[in-house]
Amino acid sequence: MCGIVGYIGHREAYPIVLKGLKRLEYRGYDSAGIALYDGTDIKLSKTKGKVADLEDKLEKEISTTGSLGIGHTRWATHGVPNDINSHPHYSNSGDLVIIHNGIIENYESLKKELIKRGYTFKSDTDTEVLVNLIEDVKKNENIKLGKAVQIALNQVIGAYAIAVFDKNKPNEIVVARLGSPLAIGIGDDEFFIASDASPFIEYTKNAIYLEDEEMAIIRRDKGVKIRKIHDDSLVDPYVQALKLNLEQIEKGGYEHFMLKEIYEQPSAILDTFRGRLLTDKAIIKMAGVEDNMKKFLNANRIIIVACGTSWHAGLVAEYIFEDLARIPVEVEYASEFRYRNPIITENDVLIAISQSGETADTLAAIKLAKSKGAFVFGVCNVVGSSIARETHAGAYTHAGPEIGVASTKAFTTQITVLTLMALRLARAKGTISSSDYRHHLIELELIPEKVKKALESDDYVKSIAAIYKDVHNFLYLGRGYNFPVALEGALKLKEISYIHAEGYPAAEMKHGPIALIDENMPIVVIATKKGHYEKVVSNIQEIKSRKGKIIGIVTEGDKQVKELADHVIEVPETIESLTPLLTTIPLQLLSYHIALMLGKNVDQPRNLAKAVTVE
Repeated sequence: MCGIVGYIGHREAYPIVLKGLKRLEYRGYDSAGIALYDGTDIKLSKTKGKVADLEDKLEKEISTTGSLGIGHTRWATHGVPNDINSHPHYSNSGDLVIIHNGIIENYESLKKELIKRGYTFKSDTDTEVLVNLIEDVKKNENIKLGKAVQIALNQVIGAYAIAVFDKNKPNEIVVARLGSPLAIGIGDDEFFIASDASPFIEYTKNAIYLEDEEMAIIRRDKGVKIRKIHDDSLVDPYVQALKLNLEQIEKGGYEHFMLKEIYEQPSAILDTFRGRLLTDKAIIKMAGVEDNMKKFLNANRIIIVACGTSWHAGLVAEYIFEDLARIPVEVEYASEFRYRNPIITENDVLIAISQSGETADTLAAIKLAKSKGAFVFGVCNVVGSSIARETHAGAYTHAGPEIGVASTKAFTTQITVLTLMALRLARAKGTISSSDYRHHLIELELIPEKVKKALESDDYVKSIAAIYKDVHNFLYLGRGYNFPVALEGALKLKEISYIHAEGYPAAEMKHGPIALIDENMPIVVIATKKGHYEKVVSNIQEIKSRKGKIIGIVTEGDKQVKELADHVIEVPETIESLTPLLTTIPLQLLSYHIALMLGKNVDQPRNLAKAVTVE
């Protein structure tokens, strides 16, 4: 949530910062602002609304010159979304300007103390409290900005990524992080700051990712100096070469990022198992698993923690791990797991799943599990992310950047990674026969082409969307491996169309949801030939007898469901454990087309953020 962009160097800062904010729109936000400094005056403009609104307003209000600039997209926490609460924020003197992601939990007590000292506040934000705390420390201690930031942050409880500058030091920006990501791009006589590398990828391939409780003083003439916030010790910066490229974060001719990412799934899944799945040799190679095989094989259980779509991928993994590797699995919402005093032992393995690798609740669950001695394995997409650094080992999904807020290729690539893990462990444990093992490898290798085939239903799905776009409720049903897909399908529709939708195990329909069914209720039923088919057909007959509108997701060539359903969307046949990789495709497309027909912002749905970096 929220986005930070900053620049200091030899170029004009405004176009770099503005473009950077546009690149970070996927993170979710409700207001935006930019501060520029030309060595004489700070020029600041901010507004409720989108970056496009800021651009219109800013270019009418202020001069856009200056080689130092910071920009922000805010997702409201303290104070409603409005122009005043938007970032950046001035200190009382007007000398300091700050942008901030995260939450300062003790802001109220700090604010009361600052008011006693004569400070006044224009906004309701915790961020304005922080910038005035820094100013107060700087004045009272008669110290430089960097030292004042360090002392102030040691008084703060909460999470943050900040960038702050002093108009009396035109060649310096100070940044810091705790629990919210921050990257520094290293150029030639120029430096970039951002929540991730996408805002500066065309300017430099070299980046430093700050660790928790680190701050950096960035000076044009002296470079980057990193220190630990709690003890002021120097940190030797690790400069990473970025693998991201500009083409990956552009739409590539598609109308929306979400549609582009839906259609990228065949190549994304292929990239996920490329180099790992060696079908001709009947080998799965995953260094994170191989190097820690004893931990997995000796585990009493696997605990999977995740949020949102990643949680649904974890539910699919529960079926896969227990079915193939015969290891007990529990799947937990990270937000609940961290607060319920869970029983964790040294014989547990915790798998943390996150697209961004920055999900705050999942990070907290990781730290809790590590403190209890559990082995922690991460599955995420973003190289160098916090989860990748906090876990003992892990596996990247290699899905490429996912810009659309509603996850699509993240879901299928997470399932792909988790399937590879389950198959490798099943082989090591001897819980799968050689023939079944080879059959799974062959079928997995065929999945990208089968996803391509599933995408051919796009036009038909669009026609179905036109019929049901104005309904107020949807029900999604599935059994076994496809129950989590029903949950994911319902989530997608809720996220981007704002239509109420619920996912249920098909057999649970009679325990409540059946009361909702009438001639106005569309019910999406996943009824592939593999797994509980006859039972699901019985559920469809129950729906039909109550005049519900049935949208069936079926295996190619299905005849039984076709006779009962109002609409049938076919997907290619595969083994049961891999069906979620195919059945989710038409559900993604259905959500996309309904939302588009309703005029919704498909890539940036209201109130949502791509990376949820606060609780």
